[in-house]
Amino acid sequence: MSSVPVAVVTGSNKGIGFAIVRALCKQFPGDVYLTARNVSNGQAAVAQLQEEGLRPLFHQLDIDDLQSIRALRDFLKEKYGGLDVLVNNAGIAFKAQDPTPFSVQAEVTLKTNFFGTRDVCTELLPLIKPHGRVVNVSSMGGSSALERCSPELQQKFRSDTITEDELVQLMTKFVEDTKKNVHEKEGWPSTAYGVSKIGVTVLSRIQARVLNEQRGGEHILLNACCPGWVRTDLAGPKAPRSPDEGAETPVYLALLPSNADAPHGQFVFDKKVMPW
Repeated sequence: MSSVPVAVVTGSNKGIGFAIVRALCKQFPGDVYLTARNVSNGQAAVAQLQEEGLRPLFHQLDIDDLQSIRALRDFLKEKYGGLDVLVNNAGIAFKAQDPTPFSVQAEVTLKTNFFGTRDVCTELLPLIKPHGRVVNVSSMGGSSALERCSPELQQKFRSDTITEDELVQLMTKFVEDTKKNVHEKEGWPSTAYGVSKIGVTVLSRIQARVLNEQRGGEHILLNACCPGWVRTDLAGPKAPRSPDEGAETPVYLALLPSNADAPHGQFVFDKKVMPW
């Protein structure tokens, strides 16, 4: 079993994830795994970084596929005895003009951005070693979507005692409400991406609380963050930030020094803790 520290970045064959891998290869003192659903896309991304003189490794990962997540979990357990840094970056968004019915957009978007991210956490958080770092890439889109929720929903999402099961019920209800076309009447905003990122940020707050309760002495730090509006396939060419600029806050959180005790359970943008 290798004693080398290990970092994993989900959805990292392009965009912000690719930039996070690039930065970690330069700064993280261990093995860095670029992951992708599609093996050839992932290997091509690794080859590109190798041409820059970097040494990322590759492992297949589709966060929508539990078997794929568990294969990565078993590999990390066997080879490294755990995991030091996890960056949950994988995510999707429909374009504003996309004609796909909103209920379908809601189901597909939440399946990956919330439920897929949650599945990765369920399988990999138990592997996180003492002083480990977990970064869930969320979005200010979640914060603005929260402002457009009903006061009742806002209260639930801001609660310091909401459980993971309660959050899952709310995310499931949103999808069901869109299918019945009653989501606005039920207090939801009409943004599937925004609601999915409310889910990611609230999930991070819950996970940090549970880590405090169950593994309080292990100095694990877990946060959500917004990379900003970045020029990617997802956000389009007009965005003001490059992927490398978008990677800065996730990488900052992934590399918090081992003696740091904060931030933890926060939503961070431009390396600053934001109100939720």
